[in-house]
Amino acid sequence: METIASTTTTGAQRTERPAYDRIATVTALTKYTYALVPILAGLDKFLHLLTDWDKYLAPVVADILPFSTGTFMSLVGIIEIIAGVFVLVKPKIGALVVGLWLVGIAINLLLTGEYYDIAVRDLVMAVGAFSLYLLLPDEGKA
Repeated sequence: METIASTTTTGAQRTERPAYDRIATVTALTKYTYALVPILAGLDKFLHLLTDWDKYLAPVVADILPFSTGTFMSLVGIIEIIAGVFVLVKPKIGALVVGLWLVGIAINLLLTGEYYDIAVRDLVMAVGAFSLYLLLPDEGKA
């Protein structure tokens, strides 16, 4: 087991938590972040407390929908809630689903011709979700 030691300005060493313990903490924090954020964003698709989500749908996507933008965003909300719960129940595959979902959101945002800043943020969040996927052991192996 690897432990990380650091030297203080006086030259004395102190022992820190083992590296595996710190990785487990980061993994847990990341898991709950990628579970709760989609659940909350999904719920807000119905409440519109954070923003008017409909404005983020690319016109090219809205034009091909067989129903209204509001209906589509409600479906998106349901999918996001399910994806967040999936991260809690099956974190490895759930992290992959959320990462791919975030890439899809970023592509939609790029298609709007606006919101490039939010698209970049969502791509960075996708990298975090993919990193969680890599940190987690294969399902069934713990």
